[in-house]
Amino acid sequence: MARVGFIGASGLMGNGMAKHLLAKGHALQLTVHRRRERVADLLAAGATESPSPAVLAASSDIVFLCVTGTPEVESLVDAMLPGMNPGLLVVDCSTSEPVSTARLRERCAARQATFIDAPLSRTPVEAEAGRLNVMVGAEPADFAALEPVLKCFAENVFHVGGPGAGHTIKLLNNFVAQAICNATAEAFAVGAKAGVDLKPFVQLVSAGPVNCGLFQAMAKTLDGSLDGLKFEIDLARKDVRYYTHLAESLAVPSVMGEAVHQSLALASALGHGGKFVPSLVEAQEQLAHVKVIPR
Repeated sequence: MARVGFIGASGLMGNGMAKHLLAKGHALQLTVHRRRERVADLLAAGATESPSPAVLAASSDIVFLCVTGTPEVESLVDAMLPGMNPGLLVVDCSTSEPVSTARLRERCAARQATFIDAPLSRTPVEAEAGRLNVMVGAEPADFAALEPVLKCFAENVFHVGGPGAGHTIKLLNNFVAQAICNATAEAFAVGAKAGVDLKPFVQLVSAGPVNCGLFQAMAKTLDGSLDGLKFEIDLARKDVRYYTHLAESLAVPSVMGEAVHQSLALASALGHGGKFVPSLVEAQEQLAHVKVIPR
């Protein structure tokens, strides 16, 4: 059993992950800065609270970070550095920018600690059930050491390549996911404007190769449900922005990526940023002056 530190256990994903680490017998320490009510169950079950990231790092074998994105990860690693001991594994489960990941890896290496990118896919529902997907960018030996711990909260653990590959693969995944969601919302608005019944359209797609879980989550808006995909539009916008930064840094044109990013930015500007991704349909209703969602 490892001594595990966790930063971000008050989040929708982090709480479920931390719960499974604790349930599998690992000694769990947390830092808590906000939403204390979200970690009350963990503390009651035996997790302990650490006063600072540096103290957490000094008394852990592995520290998991599950926060919003690159700025938060960079700040936390800075705070942890004084407490890092040789052999510490710092595992970033956030969706972060690969160029930042490379810098942080070097800073941790100077303390003889290892920084590993291990972002997640699936939703808080799977986090609660211990059925997340994890994509890990790491050297083979580091992956072998970490894999049993990841399996405490993950159904599928993918070693996608060397250091940095995890965050790169995650950005590709999220770009494709948001392209599907934004295209579906737009198609619903066009269909509604054309005066067709969208239910047969959903039936058609559901029976063919275009069908997928994301399309079905968006299709629930036709029944008035806006929580079929519990992921905020502002977070999706951030992730696709990271993807377009990656493409630009590689001198690869990103016509689709920029279009998806601007669609998300427009939805945020219209006031939907704090809502879940299916509210892209609400944004399209405003833009096209149509009614799609029954109210």
